[in-house]
Amino acid sequence: MTVSLDGEIRDGRHCMQVRVYFEDTDAGQIVYHANFLHFMERGRTNYLRLLGTNQRALLEEARNDAPSFAFVVRSMTIDFLKPAVLDDVLDIVTLPQEMRGASIDLLQECRRGDELLVSARVRVAFISGGKAQRIPKALRLAMENHI
Repeated sequence: MTVSLDGEIRDGRHCMQVRVYFEDTDAGQIVYHANFLHFMERGRTNYLRLLGTNQRALLEEARNDAPSFAFVVRSMTIDFLKPAVLDDVLDIVTLPQEMRGASIDLLQECRRGDELLVSARVRVAFISGGKAQRIPKALRLAMENHI
């Protein structure tokens, strides 16, 4: 059986698994809160990869259209509901909610089986030269099929 390191997209949502390692935990072997942000960042990155948006190609296309661009987290509302601990296997779920001209709203969850541990509403913006810019066409088209 082949398992993708990038996870999979099913039912309009991206799902991937991460194992909690010692380096992810605090002295009590509970996941340090900021590490959930790392897990969710990986989820967003792998979601883009599985949409068929090769990040290197996207970077090159965007450089032509919008020099010195970046994707930035514009805002995040996060609820820490339950802890994760050493050796847990977590499901990181990314679900697109809405796409605007220069931003994408996502719902992200960190789950342990059926248990919801962390929930976050994330707005990611596309900027160039310090100003909001339209999301590149290739990414827009790929994401529109999942919203």
